[in-house]
Amino acid sequence: MKLNSPFKGLPREVSVLTTISFLVAIGFGLIIPAIPIFARTFGVTNTLIGLIISSFAIMRFLSGLFSGKLVDRFGERLVLGSGLLMVSVFTLLAGLAQSYGQLLFFRTAGGLGSSMFSVSAGALLLRVVGDDQRGRAQSLYNGGFIAGGVAGPAFGGALLAISPRAPFFIYTALLIVAGTVSLIFLHEKRLGSASKSVVSDGPALTIREALKIRPYLYSLFLAFLGSWIFFGMRSSILPLYAIDDLGVSTAVVGLSFTLALVAQGAVMVRAGKYSDKNGRRPVILVGFAITLFSLILLTLSTNVTFYLISMLVLGLGAGFATSAGAIVGDVIKGKSGKVYAFWQMAGDAGMMVGPLLLGVVADLFTYRTAVLVSALVFSLAILIAIRIPETNSARLGDSAKPQLRED
Repeated sequence: MKLNSPFKGLPREVSVLTTISFLVAIGFGLIIPAIPIFARTFGVTNTLIGLIISSFAIMRFLSGLFSGKLVDRFGERLVLGSGLLMVSVFTLLAGLAQSYGQLLFFRTAGGLGSSMFSVSAGALLLRVVGDDQRGRAQSLYNGGFIAGGVAGPAFGGALLAISPRAPFFIYTALLIVAGTVSLIFLHEKRLGSASKSVVSDGPALTIREALKIRPYLYSLFLAFLGSWIFFGMRSSILPLYAIDDLGVSTAVVGLSFTLALVAQGAVMVRAGKYSDKNGRRPVILVGFAITLFSLILLTLSTNVTFYLISMLVLGLGAGFATSAGAIVGDVIKGKSGKVYAFWQMAGDAGMMVGPLLLGVVADLFTYRTAVLVSALVFSLAILIAIRIPETNSARLGDSAKPQLRED
């Protein structure tokens, strides 16, 4: 029996972007557990380790609107490829760092290229599909990250046993390949008219106009809280919590990240399809509720088995929670790099604030306390998810198109 491609009926940009995300994610999965362990070799505090994670997000945050302007000026394709190649250079330099200061500088500088890549890729993806395909397209794109990330953490644990620098070098090579693929294959002449498959029914939104739309405004808070957990906490104190408090090895840390990604990938595409058919709100609420439950489990973990189960549940929550990003595409209805960049900046703010605050909490108290603080902060996301209006016009009809807030 012939199996249908998951990309059937979607613009060709979706498959190209998914391939690029796959390549990037393999390397990113390698360095997630490596960054805090490598930083600790310089004899610094948990707060300074958190700063390494936050500095990358700080640069992404500061350069977000600049990246959005580049997208609006030069187009998504050129900005995407250039951003990937820029990250590759600074990742290589970070792996060669001989001091904490050098590692901090080069990791921070890489945030600009990352901002260029993620803003351009996200804006292009949301622009070329309609409301009835957006959840599936975004799930497949994120699925590329998941598929690449499944192997990354597992191999990352093995590479850490050789050298904490090794993951940086492998990531550099993969970024070069991804950047080359984007510049060669993500091109108008190769993709033909696919990029014109969706035509905006009006001018692109400005940031001021977007902030007057309640679902978009709420999505900023969800992006902040989601990034706090899925990127900030996970990339900073979580590996150290597992190693120091629970006594697991670096290889098991890599395995736990792999389990989380497998669980996320197992439900993500189905969740995206469901959100296209039945709306964004129920999927978002389920995802954030499961994530909060996983944080409670992590706080209560006392052994390796409990920890691995908690990470598995965290991955399931992330698989549903990714549908929150489709809200932005529902609102934009066309090309608007700056509005998408502003949403990404909200996520970067969570990745920026989270590791710093959690590092301070871990220094003053314990890693377990820092995880508990994350659970308490994330509980706010449930309240927002309950209140957020539906935005999928394919589900509600054009008459239910998101409206401006009354001032």
